[in-house]
Amino acid sequence: MAEKGLRSWVKENWVDIANKKKDGSYPKCGRSGGEKRKNYPKCVPIAKARGMSKGQKAGAVRRKQAKANTGPKPSRAATFAPKRTKAAEGRFVARGCGAIMKNKTKQSMFT
Repeated sequence: MAEKGLRSWVKENWVDIANKKKDGSYPKCGRSGGEKRKNYPKCVPIAKARGMSKGQKAGAVRRKQAKANTGPKPSRAATFAPKRTKAAEGRFVARGCGAIMKNKTKQSMFT
C-alpha cells in the first residue's frame, strides 16, 4: 500500500460494511442526496472487506458506531482491534517512574 501512493488508495473500490444489502453485497461508500441508511457507514476497500471474517467486520462496525459521530467531519475508528500483549510468558509491562527508569517500563513476573 505504501509504495502505491495516495492516488491509487483513493481509486480503490470503497464499500460500506455496516449496511449489507439483501443480496449479500455491500453498497458503495458515501451517501447521495437525502439517502438514509440504517447504520452509520464504516468504509473499507472491498479487498480488505473480503479478507475480514464476520467477527472482524462486526467488531469494526461496533467500534465505529461507539464513537461520537457528531459534527461535520466523521470520526475515525480502527478497522482492526489493537493487538494485546501476550501474558502467556507470565510477564506484563508496568508503567514506572521516568526519573528512575530510562524507558519508563519494567518487566515483572507473575508467581
